[in-house]
Amino acid sequence: MDTFGAKLNTLLKDAATRFKGFEYSSKTLKEEVEKYERFAERLGPYITDTVHFMNESILQKKKILVEGGQATMLDIDFGTYPFVTSSSPSAGGICTGLGIAPRTLGDIIGVVKAYTTRVGSGPFPTELLGKTGDLLRASGMEFGTTTGRPRRCGWLDIVALRYCCQINGFSSLNLTKLDVLTGLKEIKLGTSYCTEDGKAIESFPADLDILEQTKVKYEALPGWEEDISSVRDYDDLPETARLYVERIEELVGIPVHYIGVGPGRDALIYK
Repeated sequence: MDTFGAKLNTLLKDAATRFKGFEYSSKTLKEEVEKYERFAERLGPYITDTVHFMNESILQKKKILVEGGQATMLDIDFGTYPFVTSSSPSAGGICTGLGIAPRTLGDIIGVVKAYTTRVGSGPFPTELLGKTGDLLRASGMEFGTTTGRPRRCGWLDIVALRYCCQINGFSSLNLTKLDVLTGLKEIKLGTSYCTEDGKAIESFPADLDILEQTKVKYEALPGWEEDISSVRDYDDLPETARLYVERIEELVGIPVHYIGVGPGRDALIYK
């Protein structure tokens, strides 16, 4: 904090010259410095050389849980550029973000909804624009936490999910919001892509022009009517719900070990 005041003063001076109506005084500067000194006192014990800390923890065989944010399809390198974020929310970001070696990683659990959503613009091959999409949005409370902006909803895109599994090397999947699909007579899985003239597309397209014109081939599965929000044992799920989960496993080649059936922390089935 020794140089913080001088640096802040430089920034405030620059802002005052560039932004009309922006003014500050020595009193304002003093108050801001004092405020951040209090922050520094509270945060100081938690600031360290994280590369050293993480690698020492690995050597000591400590348990480490890393949680990624956003989604693989928003990855700046492997996502649907330019509709992406500025970082690497895929598993590779664990190493580049924390400074740990790839071979130190253990299980990598992929978290995926039982249907697909997207926020804002960008290609969305399995998007549902009608009544079913509205139903998923309402039942799944698919609205932005901060902005309240409605999320776009669609059937689970197996092609995109398989692509994410390849990039991340998932050891298992956590399939969330299975309960949102309750009440649908028929549930579809987007199993493959093709061009407008019916030519098969073998993998997830890197070219957005191709992706935006992609046609999806679907596989329809029967739905279920039973409320599954209180189910905690996999065998107690309706047969058609189990069929849906197991078909996803078959199509992506990754086991589903966790199934979310509600918003609560305990609303989880271990398979």
